[in-house]
Amino acid sequence: MKYGLAVVRYILTGIVGLLLVLLIVALEGCMVGPKYVKPSAPSSANFKEEVPASFEGTNQQWRPANPEDQAIRGKWWEIFGDPQLNDLEEQIAKSNQDLKVAEARFRQARAAIRFNRASQFPTISTSPSASYAKNSDYTLGLPSKVHEASTGDLVLPFDLSYELDLWGRVRRTVAAAREEAQATAADYETAKLSLEAELAMDYFELRSADAQKKLLDDTVKAYTDNLELTENRFKGGVAPRADVAQARTQLDTTLVQDTDVTVQRAQFEHAIAILIGKPPADFSLAATPLDIAPPSIPIGLPSELLQRRPDIAAAERRVAEANQQIGIARAAYFPTVSLGGTAGFAGTQGSNWFTWPSAFWAVGPALAQTLFDGGRRRATSESARANYDATVATYRQTSLTAFQEVEDNVAALRILENEAKQQQEAVASAKDTLQLFTNRYKGGVDTYLQVITAQTTELANERNAIDIQRRRIDASVLLVKALGGGWTASNLPTFGAAKVRDY
Repeated sequence: MKYGLAVVRYILTGIVGLLLVLLIVALEGCMVGPKYVKPSAPSSANFKEEVPASFEGTNQQWRPANPEDQAIRGKWWEIFGDPQLNDLEEQIAKSNQDLKVAEARFRQARAAIRFNRASQFPTISTSPSASYAKNSDYTLGLPSKVHEASTGDLVLPFDLSYELDLWGRVRRTVAAAREEAQATAADYETAKLSLEAELAMDYFELRSADAQKKLLDDTVKAYTDNLELTENRFKGGVAPRADVAQARTQLDTTLVQDTDVTVQRAQFEHAIAILIGKPPADFSLAATPLDIAPPSIPIGLPSELLQRRPDIAAAERRVAEANQQIGIARAAYFPTVSLGGTAGFAGTQGSNWFTWPSAFWAVGPALAQTLFDGGRRRATSESARANYDATVATYRQTSLTAFQEVEDNVAALRILENEAKQQQEAVASAKDTLQLFTNRYKGGVDTYLQVITAQTTELANERNAIDIQRRRIDASVLLVKALGGGWTASNLPTFGAAKVRDY
């Protein structure tokens, strides 16, 4: 038995040694198909839109953050300085189901690398078998001693197969799987950033609804006092009944607005619950009116934007993957060379199964070449090239969209900053006007219609001021998202390959 196992090891060692030599030759073989060159993407030296005045004097270059600065980091939401938002954002990665789907897709793509990489090594299998047969004593034409004979068939084979990657098909397949896994990793980061931004916007929308609710509650109280005033004046014969009707109408109209704003708040609260993986019944937020200023955000240079956006990184990695598919399609025009081998023992009974005479082995190459396929390979090559062109266009369009999003939100922040100042002046003027007409009404100079008009104008201006503040915060969130949220292409996993840089 020991002698037989030694023979098996000797045979397998020889075959494996031969395969290693052939493997080295194959790995140094040629790679058919185009070499990948990262396509150019549209860019510009500077952004078109000027940053808001409040950004002036801040460092506009994107760089690693120090503890004392406000540069965007991985936890970009911390620049808003809201502990409640910080706590909610931390729950996204742990509990959001859409993000778990993206993470599972990444693990699936990572497993595909190992699956395709297995083709770079030989496949060894075995199928041992054992059988025992007794011949019939009545078999015609056999000697009597054979009639009585019983035979065994004991086989322990080891089969080996290996495709020599002479044209780079296997290597390109592994590279394509690696690039798809990198793209899927970037997809995960894109989904994560989108969900984080959606949560932040829903949160600030809810806080804006709280601010609107507080304003309307205060207004209802003021209008209730005004109604009481007009009723007292009517009872005293100073004011007509029409003033009471107008005051009551104004109060009722404002009550409707006060009630309506709670619908939006409830919907935003439910949306936040779903984003953090909770049923709405298990989640609630106490009312806190929105009262923060938009933070200063480092914009950086347009050329740096191509490094920060995970969706751009995903698009570029899929261009590289499409380039590999062209090479794979090209390799189909060349012959496939495979090496097969088998070794083992075959005996008639246990005593002679693992002896030298029972050993067998065979090894040899095989070549396969398609001579005619009706144009299938040509069609595959054309399809691969068309897919490459499509991925290049997608990459460039994704880059253009990124620039648009940055420009849109920089412009929005700058314009809304000026609009907010103008609106504050309008609010102050409306308050002065309301106070003036209220005093004149009490003095019997003006009718209550003037007070109603001033009240309506003042409330509309205050509500618009809150809405402008909300839009400024939303634009800040969208700008951070457009800039990649602190992510860079160097964060892509490598899977044994060189890191992807210089987008």
